[in-house]
Amino acid sequence: MENEAANMNEGGKSIIVDSIAFRQIAGELTKTRPFSSTSIDALQGIDAVERITAKAGATLTEPGNTSMFYWLLLHGKCQADRVEPDGSRTTVGTAQSGEGFGETPFLTGKSHAAFLITAIEDSTLVRFSGEQFWQLMSCCPGARKVILADMAARLSAYQAEALHREKLVSLGTLAAGLMHELHNPGSAAKRAASQLRENMLKLQDLSLRSSKRSKTPEQLDCMHRLLTHAVKGCQCRALSSIEQADEEERLGEWLQESGVENAFNIAPALVSMGFEQEELKCAREFFDAQSFSDTLNWLGALVSSVSLVCSIEESISRISDLAMAVKKFAYDDRSPLKELDVHDSLQSTITILGHKLRVKQITVEKTFEAFPSVIQTRGSALSQVWTNLIDNAADASPAQGRIEIATWTEPATGKANDPGWLAVSVTDHGPGIPANVLPRIFEAFFTTKPQGAGTGLGLEIVHRIVTQKFGGKIDVKSEPGNTRFEVRLPMKGIASVNGK
Repeated sequence: MENEAANMNEGGKSIIVDSIAFRQIAGELTKTRPFSSTSIDALQGIDAVERITAKAGATLTEPGNTSMFYWLLLHGKCQADRVEPDGSRTTVGTAQSGEGFGETPFLTGKSHAAFLITAIEDSTLVRFSGEQFWQLMSCCPGARKVILADMAARLSAYQAEALHREKLVSLGTLAAGLMHELHNPGSAAKRAASQLRENMLKLQDLSLRSSKRSKTPEQLDCMHRLLTHAVKGCQCRALSSIEQADEEERLGEWLQESGVENAFNIAPALVSMGFEQEELKCAREFFDAQSFSDTLNWLGALVSSVSLVCSIEESISRISDLAMAVKKFAYDDRSPLKELDVHDSLQSTITILGHKLRVKQITVEKTFEAFPSVIQTRGSALSQVWTNLIDNAADASPAQGRIEIATWTEPATGKANDPGWLAVSVTDHGPGIPANVLPRIFEAFFTTKPQGAGTGLGLEIVHRIVTQKFGGKIDVKSEPGNTRFEVRLPMKGIASVNGK
């Protein structure tokens, strides 16, 4: 028979292909697993086969090849590798002398080879075409049994490896998402601690000045009441932008008319903690002008410090919730349902991102019109949604820009799958999202930010939480100068997803 030689461009290595009569190698075939219990006389219709002589390192087949073969390794050793997208290789199996391989694509209906197969030792093989393979399967029960057993073992190994790879991908996604989520509360806690140190110095100075003056019982009682209010807690009613601005202006004007230094600087802190003029009148009544100014500045520094402590507590709580979420992910645990006021959740997020907003001098306009504004939830998922949306809006906004946050309710219409919605929108006035990018913004690891500035996970996390955890909807509309994200959550919250 004629010899046919072919050189393969694989590191200068080569293979030699010989077309020979099938009966010439019958003796060698009986030493392989598929033919160990098969009579050669049982093979009908196969006259000639191809014998391959391959040097170590030679390529036998490559991924994507449409010319597929079933191989029997007479001598040597071969290896199958999966070529990864980055060009690296992952070994998926090896074949020793006497073993067969290449049956899986035929039996699973594939039209091309999936792996790179190379000889890792000098090897001699016999290869069967697709037609010859099916002839083997039909006429040789012994060979058929071994080939099917090999395929079952290989598929089982492929499935186990695929599951392992999926777990690694999930773990990588989880780790990347966790790092992304930890950044904001961690940074907020660090900044708040730094500002708290400055406040402590201010408080010490004001306290020393105040201690030099004796206090009447009325003055002590007034300071005690103000102190009790200042440190009573972090939960104050969330105000809309207009309400908060009006309250701050009224209090600032009253403080200034009363001769208080830094009146308009301390007014926002007092308003944020729920102080009103009536509570402060005792200080103006029982203290002289200078003492009243010092007392209100002391109170302002104290309230600011408590607010910073609240911010640190909120940030650490967010970190703790994220760590707990990882634990629940690993152990498939479920935390109990709880009611959460969306307005309070939004306000807490604005507080955590406050420093970033102040650095760029970004104004946040809040229009809180949702009623009721309470939703059922587990953990801190909604905080993750608001953090990502507002943080992205801050990144997109120019210096001295404006972010608008609005809430409203959309009553149920009575139609199926319409429980009524609690809606939240976050709008910025940055450059907008290009039309060709908009369809991909919720894809994992997709980002338009410079390398190192974004993970591409923020909006994917938002989309997953809103749609999968709450059964809600998220829409985005964007044009230059106006980008608006709208989140709609079913009024029954997470319970509607779980059918409770």
